[in-house]
Amino acid sequence: MIDWGTTPPEAAAHFAHRLAVETDVSDVHAALESGRPGFVLLDSRGADAWRQGHVPGAVHLPGREIAERAPLELDRDLPVVTYCWGPGCNGATRAALALALLGFRVKEMLGGFEYWAREGLPVVTAEGIHRPEVDPLTAPAPGVSCGC
Repeated sequence: MIDWGTTPPEAAAHFAHRLAVETDVSDVHAALESGRPGFVLLDSRGADAWRQGHVPGAVHLPGREIAERAPLELDRDLPVVTYCWGPGCNGATRAALALALLGFRVKEMLGGFEYWAREGLPVVTAEGIHRPEVDPLTAPAPGVSCGC
């Protein structure tokens, strides 16, 4: 049974907070395409995953190394958007927490690399930059917008 004990103001505060700390692959892609995203995109996966494929322009900083490297390598004046594998992985959440504890402004990219690739957005691999085929279950067909 669903508990409807949350009041509308409590729900509004919850969802407003989520929007303050989360973003999605479409918004990140649009910001990167603008040429002036105003943030650093951070891939928190390990080296093997990074080599398998990553978002063009992302900085590679594995989650286990954030506490040591982030203060030396990241500009505190730029917000950071974290991503990991996908919705079944909490690596981006852990990376965002570690960065926030270090004093960085941070958001998590929902869907991670999985949804970036499934939506047919550019991916860097050993062969260069390419666009994977769009998965029709995760992205609108060409010319169709989800309307959000």
